Amino acid sequence: MNLTNKPVIGITCGDINGIGTELIIKVFSDNRLLEQCTPVIFSSNKVINFYRKSLPELNFSWQNVKELNRLNIKQVNICNCWDEDVIIQPGQLNDTGGKYAVKSLLAASEALKKGEIHGMVTAPIHKKNVQTVDFNYTGHTPFLKNYFGANDVVMVLFAGDFRVALVTEHISLHEVAANISKEIIIRKLNILNDSLRKDFGIEKPKIAVLGLNPHAGDEGLIGKEEEAIIKPAIKEAKQNNMLVTGPFSADGFFARHLHNRFDAVLAMYHDQGLAPFKLLTAGEGVNYTAGLPVVRTSPDHGTAFDIAGRGKADESSFRTAVFECIDIINKRKEFEEYRKNPLKKITSVILANQEDERIEEN
Repeated sequence: MNLTNKPVIGITCGDINGIGTELIIKVFSDNRLLEQCTPVIFSSNKVINFYRKSLPELNFSWQNVKELNRLNIKQVNICNCWDEDVIIQPGQLNDTGGKYAVKSLLAASEALKKGEIHGMVTAPIHKKNVQTVDFNYTGHTPFLKNYFGANDVVMVLFAGDFRVALVTEHISLHEVAANISKEIIIRKLNILNDSLRKDFGIEKPKIAVLGLNPHAGDEGLIGKEEEAIIKPAIKEAKQNNMLVTGPFSADGFFARHLHNRFDAVLAMYHDQGLAPFKLLTAGEGVNYTAGLPVVRTSPDHGTAFDIAGRGKADESSFRTAVFECIDIINKRKEFEEYRKNPLKKITSVILANQEDERIEEN
């Protein structure tokens, strides 16, 4: 599909009882965003209209599309994933919210696989009410890994140049150690390193690896994982020409702001990496799934049922997720172009340096 040089971005509605649709309306009521992308919202007119009425001050308009090759590149497009009437209950965790969140996700994912859209931004779902016999996943990341046939993926949360990746994701704490091995860490490091190069444009990424235990094991006094698993993994990664350092004690690492010295941090488990990340980024983070053949981002928060339908949701993270989706799509294009024509990259670097020198002279 080549309707325009602007990427076509698919937007899922998430849980229809959460804040997802409100965020979508708030973000895309700014028509300037249409200069950067062509959005396609996978939802229904009735859901959009329900939340649109609670935000009368916003100038949000759209057109319906039945065929994704007939998009209006100057307007928000709504792809109706269902026609039936649905009872919307903002703030309620129920089966209806999960059912239609999955319908939206499946429709957008199919379009992404077919190449009808160039990237996808997912609004929040709730892990409990999406669970069915046909959708047995703990969240977007494992579903997307399976749907797009990736051998493995890495959950990466980032805000600007601060990036935190995870070895393990949504599993209980007592299962973490059993799900960490030298092979798994190396695999995650390879995916992360490749993503930093391809998706973020960093030629030689520097990656910090956190330990699992307090004080990174204190040389084996507090747990053996650092000595037996993590250090050997780091050593092998270095032998494979990756700039990897660690393991670091997580508390001291973030307290001393050492993350500013690296392009990414690999944490062993969910809260070890994401608790300090969310504290330091104040809700500005974006969730990215590295390792997929496609581009998917999402805001760094959940369904926020406590404020759903009240017009109070902060759309900052969602807006950033849209911009980052666009940026990663463009970075991937540049990476592929440079890989096919290395001289083009050398020329662009020379021109950039010349421009910097000209600015300094003036």
